[in-house]
Amino acid sequence: MYTALLILILFVCFLLSLVVLAQNPKGGGLSGQFSAGGAASMIGVKRSGDLLEKLTWGLAIGLVVLSLGTHMLGKGIAGPTRSVNQQRALETRLPAAPALPTQTAPAPGVTAPATPAPAPQPAK
Repeated sequence: MYTALLILILFVCFLLSLVVLAQNPKGGGLSGQFSAGGAASMIGVKRSGDLLEKLTWGLAIGLVVLSLGTHMLGKGIAGPTRSVNQQRALETRLPAAPALPTQTAPAPGVTAPATPAPAPQPAK
């Protein structure tokens, strides 16, 4: 799914660049090429500037939505990400207290050191 969204983003970027390049920054663009003939204005080519503008906005919005979609899917792939500040806080955190030694059984053939029994408390 993630790869399909990336391919779709690349396709939308290609289309968006074509639509933007087809426009003239002074407002002529494709409609400026065909507005000289009377038949062209009857067909509706005169409104191609509006069409290109709508396509530009639609593709730009689609690109933003697809980018947000890949961001949402990307969290599941790479795992939770940490910001730089969070990573520094984890690295500079105080070290944990050393673990208490655990009682282990002595190896076979080795006698455990004798521990003195606790002294009885005097009766009061």
